[in-house]
Amino acid sequence: MYNLADQKRANATERHEPGALRLHVTGRVQGVGFRPFVYRIAKQCRLAGWVRNETGQVVIHAEGDANDLNRFLDALINDAPPVARPVLGAKIKTPFEKLQGFNILASFDGGAPDIHVPPDLFTCPDCLAEMTDPDERRYRYPFINCTQCGPRYTLIEALPYDRSNTTMKEFPLCARCEAEFKNPTDRRFHAQPLACPDCGPSLSLVGDGIETLEGDDALKASISALHEGAIVAVKGIGGYHLMCDAANDEAVLRLRDKKNRPGKPLAVMFPPGGGEGLDKVLREVECGEIAARTLLDPVRPIVLLGKRLNFSLSAHLSPGLNELGVFLPYSPLHHLLLDGFAGPLVATSGNISGEPVLTEPQEAEERLANIADSFLHHNRPIARPADDPVVRIIGGEARPIRMGRGYAPVEIDLPAKLSRPVLALGGHMKNTIALAWDRRCVMSPHIGDLDSLRGMDMFEQVIFDLQKLYSVEAETLICDAHATYASSKWARGQTLPVKEIQHHHAHASALTGEHPEIENWLIFTWDGVGFGLDDTLWGGEAFIGAPCRWGRAASFRPFEIAGGDKTGREPWRSAAALCWELDLPWSNSDHESDLAKQAWDRRLNTQASSAVGRLFDAAASLTLGFTHASYEGEGPMLLEAIASGQGTAVALPQYSDMEGLLRTDWEPLVPILMDGSRPASARAADFHISMARALIDQVRALKETHEFEAIGLSGGVFQNRILSEHVMSMLREMDMPVFMPRLVPTNDGGLAFGQVIEAVYDG
Repeated sequence: MYNLADQKRANATERHEPGALRLHVTGRVQGVGFRPFVYRIAKQCRLAGWVRNETGQVVIHAEGDANDLNRFLDALINDAPPVARPVLGAKIKTPFEKLQGFNILASFDGGAPDIHVPPDLFTCPDCLAEMTDPDERRYRYPFINCTQCGPRYTLIEALPYDRSNTTMKEFPLCARCEAEFKNPTDRRFHAQPLACPDCGPSLSLVGDGIETLEGDDALKASISALHEGAIVAVKGIGGYHLMCDAANDEAVLRLRDKKNRPGKPLAVMFPPGGGEGLDKVLREVECGEIAARTLLDPVRPIVLLGKRLNFSLSAHLSPGLNELGVFLPYSPLHHLLLDGFAGPLVATSGNISGEPVLTEPQEAEERLANIADSFLHHNRPIARPADDPVVRIIGGEARPIRMGRGYAPVEIDLPAKLSRPVLALGGHMKNTIALAWDRRCVMSPHIGDLDSLRGMDMFEQVIFDLQKLYSVEAETLICDAHATYASSKWARGQTLPVKEIQHHHAHASALTGEHPEIENWLIFTWDGVGFGLDDTLWGGEAFIGAPCRWGRAASFRPFEIAGGDKTGREPWRSAAALCWELDLPWSNSDHESDLAKQAWDRRLNTQASSAVGRLFDAAASLTLGFTHASYEGEGPMLLEAIASGQGTAVALPQYSDMEGLLRTDWEPLVPILMDGSRPASARAADFHISMARALIDQVRALKETHEFEAIGLSGGVFQNRILSEHVMSMLREMDMPVFMPRLVPTNDGGLAFGQVIEAVYDG
């Protein structure tokens, strides 16, 4: 006979019967305080056992009451540290060993690696409060950290993530720090970068004509120098910044002159304010909810924000532009500098323009000697450089413009398993690389342009470094099909098999990698240049399909440009080419353009281009009289900045070429752009809306002849917010789903990911 009381007793006995589990936790569990967290929740749940690192994963043996084990399992994932990303890889019942207490064991280096390298973390509120408390022993210590904050990627030399495998191995812990390090209840338990003034890194200030200073004296002297208008090179987490007073016109102009950076925008670091820390930012720039959330993200990226009408900082920070790159301090040293200075500081990369950021004191002094007045060094070695990440709010989301510290290395799950490990080498400009194996892809931080010897040295270092860190050796190299790219030349000089991917196919595939659920796309890849399959320069293309089966469905009317590689930095060449194509006079004729016209007439050193990026260059030149760019994209950025009002769309004709490819003709735009009787701002607005309308017209035409589920926007041109948001708005009115990259940059910084996606679908 069924007895309810007996069943309840049986259930209670089953629930409380002791058991043991062996858990394997993967994901981001290195360098984020995960083992101390496991220790604490195991104690709270009254469990015995142990936890340890095992080559990139955390292994846990937990035993105790079944209910307590269930509570532990729930907390393990749902209550994990904020910057952790744990994944329960395996849960195995194991013999009950009747262990006493719960312990953290030494790391075990063995077995197949499942490595997730932690990014650098911003300074947590607890450490900031301690650093500003005169009663604390780390008062004003610029290298304070705990398990929840501090450098990671930039100081790790090998995994597992233990102090002996970081650049902190040079700093033996003092007795008090060692006690914290070994105390499971302390927030610094197993904090590998742990340090204090007695045993950790320290500051020094050097410069011509000044006495070398150490420690807090060096910091105070640096702040005084900044107040006096000096340029100070400051060593940070991932490299040097060149810093000066952001409100001092003379200092900003001197920095521009010395760095040979006449126009490229300079990023500004703001001191944290009251409340959420943004009150000082809000005095100078417009900052909506999404932007504020992005600024306060643990990554602390540079966010491009619109200047307020009462903008009070130097007008030379971003000349001709209505945006400023803004970010908050993320390291203790930055906080001390900004608090002491009590105002915003220029904090631009400490490098020669276009090259990777500098990390070594001696090299920084040599290469920046003609720029910086003094150098604020520290003696904690940087294992690898990491520039600051840059994002822009487009279409209601923060889109990466440059991968860097805190974001990268970024790990992305692949839609299918690779048959062999691959190394994707990206492009020539804004280079990043990607290492991929199984269903994992790891994108490197921004390396930079590969025009210089130092750029190539860093490119090779990152290639070696990623494979070493993740214990994965590539068996195939993937590069751009453009034969003259430095990354492609390097690939062909190696012994591994090389696979070439067309530039714009990689742009398109990078976007699909973020949305594997979509099987058939229409993707527009608009940029400045990329070697096409027909031996012309593409850059205004529309593709139908998916990775490894892209069909070129639409483009723009091609035009011949004279000058080869010069065209990117000399937008007058694109403007002149449009005029010459239409047999219109080129108004800015001089000796150089006369020679270019002679070459153009004879088709010497000219190439046919369908690139929308070159059309934007031409529009900037014809509208603003802009002839030479001091940095990539300067003309289009100035054109976007000046565009005002909604603009009036000019209908651009469509036609089919001899191969049946749909083409859009840019000809009607030229006389409008050249019409000096109308304000440049109105002409700029007309150009933007006309280009957006041209894309929509291509969508409508292709919809009649092709099937696709969604529309994508990829390529550097779509960093233009006015254009992209016009397009998105129009497509949504048509009930057409539209996507832009969110995980990787839409510019060439995302090419390596697209190359990996092509490899995934190629089998």
